[in-house]
Amino acid sequence: MHHHHEPVHWFETIFGSIVFLLLIAIYIVGVMISNKKYSQWPLYRIVLWSLGIICIVISLVGPIAEKAHNSFQSHMMTHLLLGMLGPLLLVFSAPITLLLRCLKVQHARIVSRILKSKYVEIVSHPIIATVLNMGGIWVLYVTPLYNAMHSSILLYSLIHFHVFLAGYVFTASMISFDPSPHRYSFIYRSIVLVLAMASHSILSKWIYANPPQGIDKFDAEMGGIIMYYGGDFIDLIIVIVLCAQYFRRTQMGIRKNLQYL
Repeated sequence: MHHHHEPVHWFETIFGSIVFLLLIAIYIVGVMISNKKYSQWPLYRIVLWSLGIICIVISLVGPIAEKAHNSFQSHMMTHLLLGMLGPLLLVFSAPITLLLRCLKVQHARIVSRILKSKYVEIVSHPIIATVLNMGGIWVLYVTPLYNAMHSSILLYSLIHFHVFLAGYVFTASMISFDPSPHRYSFIYRSIVLVLAMASHSILSKWIYANPPQGIDKFDAEMGGIIMYYGGDFIDLIIVIVLCAQYFRRTQMGIRKNLQYL
């Protein structure tokens, strides 16, 4: 399979890595500011943020990202890192909570107003988030878009940005550790999550049986397998966390009721 995509030069790799190192540094500075005003920020969240950023770096620059232009298996690895595992780790690190703890009251209120806005309510709705996330990758793999993105750096960048953002919003709509003014019930989110998981599994099987245009059959089959099992593993983590959050809230509710008896 031959794509007309220029290789990522060492300068771009170094520049990209510096940008992502800055994101880790900004988070750590945020933690230092937060710790002066509030209780200690958990160390594991710094680790999760750093790992999430590393997943995104690996998916965009370096050998796997480079190989993804010609290997569908490598492309699928970057898809899992950029659209599923990276966003999951960043959601775990509660970046909005940290931001609110760092800001002055008047600025924190602006962020709160944005979180409560109609736009955020619509985009973060579990069904809308699922359509943006799953719909996006269905369009990518069942239309000529996959082939087209390797011929345009702008299209390639936009699609990767969408994959990450849609992955983050979807994950946050299911298991947010940040303030969520528009939180939906456990049952509602569970049903949507099961449908999203089914959609992801069906798409991976579709890719296995119907390789995207220009993809070698064996390469497509291996990519489909990576997507199926890798996606299931990450989805399983989301399911476990969603159930754990539900049971924790239920226990807290029971304790509160017992106090009034």
